[in-house]
Amino acid sequence: MRALSLLLVLSSLAEAVSVGQRRKVVQSFNVRRTKSSDTTPLQVGNGNFAFGADVTGLQTFKPYAIMSTWGWHNFSLPTTPGQTSIDDYTGLQMWTHGRLVTYEVPNPAQNDISNWLRENPHRLNLASVGFDFGRQNVTEDDLQNKAQELDMWTGRLSSSFVYDGSPVKVETWADPDSDTIAVNVNSKALRQGLGLFFDFPYPDNQKFNAPFVGHFNLTSKHSTALEQLTSNSAGIQHTLDATTYYTHISWTGHGKITAPTDGTHRHTFTSSQTNVQLTITFSPSPNLQHPTTHSGVTSSSRSWWQTFWTRGAFIDLSSVPEDPRARDLQQRIILSKYLTAVNSASYYTPQESGLVNNGWNGKFHLEMTLWHTLPFARWNHLALFRRSQPSMYHQFLPSALARAKMQGYAGARWGKMSDPSGRSAPGDINALLIWQQPHPLYFAEVEWRASPGGDDMRTTLARWEEVVDATADFMASYAWWNASTGVYDLGPPMYPVSENTNPNVTRNPAFELAYWRFGLDVAVRWRERLGKPVPAEWVKVRDGLAPLPMVDGTYAVYEGIEGMWTSNATTNDHPAMAGIYGLLPPPASGTPLDVDALRKTAAKIKELWALDFSYGWDFAMLAMNSLRLGDPEQAVEYLLHPIFQFDDAGYPVGGSRVPTPYFPNSASLLIATAMMAGGWDGSDGKAGWPKFWEKHVRVEGFSPAM
Repeated sequence: MRALSLLLVLSSLAEAVSVGQRRKVVQSFNVRRTKSSDTTPLQVGNGNFAFGADVTGLQTFKPYAIMSTWGWHNFSLPTTPGQTSIDDYTGLQMWTHGRLVTYEVPNPAQNDISNWLRENPHRLNLASVGFDFGRQNVTEDDLQNKAQELDMWTGRLSSSFVYDGSPVKVETWADPDSDTIAVNVNSKALRQGLGLFFDFPYPDNQKFNAPFVGHFNLTSKHSTALEQLTSNSAGIQHTLDATTYYTHISWTGHGKITAPTDGTHRHTFTSSQTNVQLTITFSPSPNLQHPTTHSGVTSSSRSWWQTFWTRGAFIDLSSVPEDPRARDLQQRIILSKYLTAVNSASYYTPQESGLVNNGWNGKFHLEMTLWHTLPFARWNHLALFRRSQPSMYHQFLPSALARAKMQGYAGARWGKMSDPSGRSAPGDINALLIWQQPHPLYFAEVEWRASPGGDDMRTTLARWEEVVDATADFMASYAWWNASTGVYDLGPPMYPVSENTNPNVTRNPAFELAYWRFGLDVAVRWRERLGKPVPAEWVKVRDGLAPLPMVDGTYAVYEGIEGMWTSNATTNDHPAMAGIYGLLPPPASGTPLDVDALRKTAAKIKELWALDFSYGWDFAMLAMNSLRLGDPEQAVEYLLHPIFQFDDAGYPVGGSRVPTPYFPNSASLLIATAMMAGGWDGSDGKAGWPKFWEKHVRVEGFSPAM
């Protein structure tokens, strides 16, 4: 199958998508606004750093965030006796198959330290940069002729407006290689009092801090210090408790920055010219590691984005006639590609709100890393995929090994809601969720299939070996031999993907069982490819896993579930059963899947599932399941489902249960459309488009999904 896996499928038309056509398609969806959004900015960024702007091209009226991979902060530890140190936290013991196991759940006797660990560290909004009009109470309504365009082909955000009779033109760019924005302002108003401000907020500890991050009125809790470096540059040191970072600002021509005198942290830049270029870099170090110029940023941005759009895989639906769904899907694809590159191409897996706001206290969830990161491999952006894979798992390996050892298991148990330390934030679901465990095995297999062979393939095998072994060791150790049934069980206590069942009765959920088998199959193959012996325990557990649970000829959420298709409590949240033949390929070992049961399950989900209460990646997973079942028409319907919403700038709408944006939506859409374009093992290279679309779709650069 490897030869097929490495085949680049171009579609039924053996026609590549030219650079000119790619550019035409991308720029046809450039985002245009005439007023600021109340929920989403327009962003420039590079995956590790992002700047969110309102309609002025800066953060004049909407304090959207400037966020980075490195910008984190801790509030002071509690002063409650016995809860003043991280080491004081003990977790909570729960009976697990006849023994007490310590889980990272909130301990009622340790509320203060439990809450602190959940909320700290949290990601910082580094600053707010906007226009200072030289007088109070200017509002967005005071501006005329507001217009804005985000050119995704170059990464340039162009904004214009008229203030007090003077036109103002603004360009905003982000450097691909540093935490830098370049701003160009052209207006006679600069000589008449128009300036820029640099303001610095104090963080907060709200779980869903959206759309804005931090407090600008808690000025006594932190400090800033301005240092004039040269006649054309200055630095601002921002200190919040034990956290300090720096803003380096340089400009062209005559200008100056003035420190505040009113006790705030709002510094002001003014210039006597009609055109000024500023370069603003944020850094944890007082010394710039990678200094750059305004022209350097703009040139690098143009080059990086053109390379991104031309060297990765591509889907062109522009020639599909008489079906508006094709344009809708194309728009979602293009905007999702841009936004995931800005928000998710990180050295760590991103938080679910990306670099837009601070949902989940800015922490990232290791079960969501599958959706966030996988598109870069599937869309032939391996360099972006490798930013975090497998280095992130190597960084977290010591904590994952310690977690498993503490609980009496072998190998490495990966956490859920985490931060750069590798700690798992205390939480009932956080501690008992297990479907994140096989993710590194999925990543490893995807990267191996994408490796061109030779040295690169051998390097991939070696790079993942330690993570693969430790992951599989835990999976084999976690499975519990049930002597009464003669199979290995998963759980209890545990939460399945849907997170809405009773953890004390949840046993052998369908998706987790399928994923456990898939993961152990990958681990076995990895050892075989390396020419090393396969641990007997891996094979024993894999071959002895409980069968996938079924109810009335359909796959069930978990074994023994009551009211599978008759209770509202069992037909809502994530319909994970669709993942066993959507996200996952057919099993390489053990009993084959029952295709009739798969079809019946899909039909039941379509008929009875509370999709109005679903969110995120549910629709993409259902779409992939539809593709494998031979129904691409239904796949398109799921990807354009009215609940699966994206706003005018392509941001995935979170809905009532999670904040906007919710980037697993964007990433999962890209995974599903990559499968439509490239097919999958066993599809004989055929793409998964509706019949009428097939002759009109042009794709390039995809390999089949597993």
